[in-house]
Amino acid sequence: MNYYSILKSPVGELMLIADASALAGVCFVGCDHVPAASSRWTLNAQHPVLQQAAKQLQEYFAGKRESFSLPLRLAGTDFQQKVWREIALIPYGETVTYTDLANRAGAPQAIRAAGTTTGRNPVSIIIPCHRVVGKNGSMHGFAGGLERKRHLLELENSDIKPVKKRNGCSELSKCERWPEVS
Repeated sequence: MNYYSILKSPVGELMLIADASALAGVCFVGCDHVPAASSRWTLNAQHPVLQQAAKQLQEYFAGKRESFSLPLRLAGTDFQQKVWREIALIPYGETVTYTDLANRAGAPQAIRAAGTTTGRNPVSIIIPCHRVVGKNGSMHGFAGGLERKRHLLELENSDIKPVKKRNGCSELSKCERWPEVS
């Protein structure tokens, strides 16, 4: 059985998902990779894990929290788990490149796979995939869109560079969201 709640935040509505005892998802409502609530899911904003996650996210957005302390249950392959653990180790206000991430995960040739895994992070913000950037520090794909990624990095006072435009697309258009990683 999964439980969910919707949290209003400065970056839009977030769907928080938990099982009986751990957080399993934080997704940007209306964006890619948001699971559809099934008939086995229960809306429950009073669920203790969801309340704890909402409180910590509100503290983060208020500038009063730099890391999270939540029980997590993430479904993924061994490689995905390894990449997500490495992302979780990126300090507040800092960024790493996809190349750095692949190296840290012990798979220096798997840069694209590390990028894909970053995009499949089931608990956005909690595992700070917004802190992974292109090799020149430029912003690349983010499941919540580049505007949200920029907002999160600015909240953390991270150094960010302008988004590279591709094929004449604006920064927030669909074609810019998942460019090749480097």
